[in-house]
Amino acid sequence: MGLVEAAIPAQPEPTPTTSAERQKFAKARFVANAGLAAGATYQWIIKPYREGKFKKGAKGRTFTLVKAGLAGAFAYNRLKAAIRNAQGDPLLSKAVAPLTAGVESLKNLGTKLRKGEAGDADISSFEDVINGVKDAGKGAGAPVTDQVPSLSQLGG
Repeated sequence: MGLVEAAIPAQPEPTPTTSAERQKFAKARFVANAGLAAGATYQWIIKPYREGKFKKGAKGRTFTLVKAGLAGAFAYNRLKAAIRNAQGDPLLSKAVAPLTAGVESLKNLGTKLRKGEAGDADISSFEDVINGVKDAGKGAGAPVTDQVPSLSQLGG
């Protein structure tokens, strides 16, 4: 061993993450992303829709529709991430597999909401997909609770 080699301390070898740790992190990320999608959907889409804030002539309608459009795009993005996260856990992956098409069906609803073109069926679609994801998470040991994102989170 040369002088230079002796002066350099040995670096510890990184240990690979265990399968159990990967599954735990997959569930945690799934819960976080699905919770944000659920919170955004309820707070910025379902609740104002039920309160009549999307109707023509409603006070603040334009701003409400812009927020709903952002929330729709945000929720779609977080649901896609949650589906990807679920792939790290076999039980969760199996539970959310049937929901993939439902999530994809939400892809353009953010734009539809922003333009004020969303109706009862569109709002029901969002609610059904969110409830399906929550049920799948609960059944796989990853219960999802609504986490309402701020307006700045919706746009960023």
